[in-house]
Amino acid sequence: MWTTENRPRYNRDRLRYPSDLTDEEWALVEPLIPPAKRGGRRRTVVVRQVVNGAMFAQAVAEHLPKLAVEIVKRSDKAKGFEVLPMRWVVERALAWLNRCRRLAKDFKNLTDNALAFLRLASIRLMLRRLCNPA
Repeated sequence: MWTTENRPRYNRDRLRYPSDLTDEEWALVEPLIPPAKRGGRRRTVVVRQVVNGAMFAQAVAEHLPKLAVEIVKRSDKAKGFEVLPMRWVVERALAWLNRCRRLAKDFKNLTDNALAFLRLASIRLMLRRLCNPA
C-alpha cells in the first residue's frame, strides 16, 4: 500500500529508466546471478546493467505488444566474423546516417540541435530513396 512512510522506498526519480532496479531490488537479485567462470577473462560488462537492459526490454514489450524486442547474442562457438540476424539492419541504418558530416560532431552540445540534424539526415535519406528508386 502506498503510504508516506514507504513512498521513498519505491522512488525511481534517480534511476536512468523507470525499469531499472533500485539498490534494494538489486540486493535481492544479485545473489541469484552466477559468478564469472574461473580461469577466464574478467567480465567486461556490468551485470547490473545487463539485468536493467532485460528489464527495459520486458517493459517495452508490455507497453508495445506488437513490437518485438530481441536481444541478439553472438554464438559461443563462433570464431572470427559471423553475421548476426537482424543486427545488420540497424548497423546499416546507422552507417547511412553517419555519412552526413553534420552528425559526425555536435559542436553546440545541445540535444535539440542534434535531434534536428538527425531528422534532417533521415529526411535526406528518405528523399533520395523516393526520388531515385533503383
